[in-house]
Amino acid sequence: MIFQITNLWQILGWCLVFAGLIIMNEIGRRTKVGGMIIFVIIPAILTVYFVLIHCGLFGGTSNPTMAYMDGWFHYFKLYAADIGCVGFMMIKYKWGIGKQKWFVWWPWFIVSANILIAVVSDLESALAAYAITGDLTGAWWASNEGVFIYGGWWNVINAIAGLINIFCMTGCVNLYTSNDKNKSDMLWPDMTIWFIIAYDVWNFEYTYLNLPTHTWYCGFALLLAPTFANALWNKGAWIQNRANTLAIWCMWAQIVPLFQLKGTFAAVLPTVYGGATEAGVTTMDLYEKAIAIYNAGQGKSTLANETIAAMGITADPRMQGFVAMAALLVNILCISVIIRNSIKLGKNPYSNDVFVGTRDYEEALTRAAK
Repeated sequence: MIFQITNLWQILGWCLVFAGLIIMNEIGRRTKVGGMIIFVIIPAILTVYFVLIHCGLFGGTSNPTMAYMDGWFHYFKLYAADIGCVGFMMIKYKWGIGKQKWFVWWPWFIVSANILIAVVSDLESALAAYAITGDLTGAWWASNEGVFIYGGWWNVINAIAGLINIFCMTGCVNLYTSNDKNKSDMLWPDMTIWFIIAYDVWNFEYTYLNLPTHTWYCGFALLLAPTFANALWNKGAWIQNRANTLAIWCMWAQIVPLFQLKGTFAAVLPTVYGGATEAGVTTMDLYEKAIAIYNAGQGKSTLANETIAAMGITADPRMQGFVAMAALLVNILCISVIIRNSIKLGKNPYSNDVFVGTRDYEEALTRAAK
């Protein structure tokens, strides 16, 4: 098993997150007003809120955001995702630079940048493990996010998969606005199920390796929500939905971090924390131990391994390795199909569409305003 599910409350929490992401995405994508509220006005209000917290208001250092989500990565991810959402709105509504031909490269750029950040994170984990043990067979270290990460060769494999995934985005300049009344979606027809699956498997593994205590939500539910929408009613708009749901989740996690850290809906632990549930170790227990080690300046030392062992946890990285190999294989398969199609068509796969004729592509194109 990938996760250590112990009760139905954990499944209910997952369902609530999954449904909430889909509902909020629908509100944000269907109208200009909805998009402005969720991706411009709310983030602006939150920015003021974050500043005031750092000024000592709303509880100051005891505020959950300050106490659990004050790392640079959390803020960076939130604003990077939201900037992507605003850029996509500019393209689909033809606002400002969204009218310019060069700006059609924005989706490719923002997605590539986010993938590269994740690749660097994977390599950091692998290097941390190597620094501790002198090899890549696996070692625990504590991150600045209060997470015990078990780094090893699987991180290197997934980093390679991520680099390949960047080149699996084809037809990058052929973006459209949907032909419905409200011009609800930015469509990328050549981003078909081939890329979506390759991305989902890679990104799930990224969260599974580097955000293991959060991945029940930020990996599993968050990735499935836009894929579900793309499959059933919003063909061709997967990348827009992915950015929207990511920004929505980051905002929620930033202001209500304890939702996934403790209590009824605390995120399910992955199997890498072998024996954690039997030992009664919770997500919050792991956070408190990990952040203490990091704050002591010993995050990348043998202390993490010693602390994990003392908690009764035995590392079980089998699923980490399995999913990493799956991510690599599915991305190799995807890029192979792209190379085959581009050779067959005699076209550059990045300035031209190479999935013309496939069901996903044609269904997306029928939604495009001409």
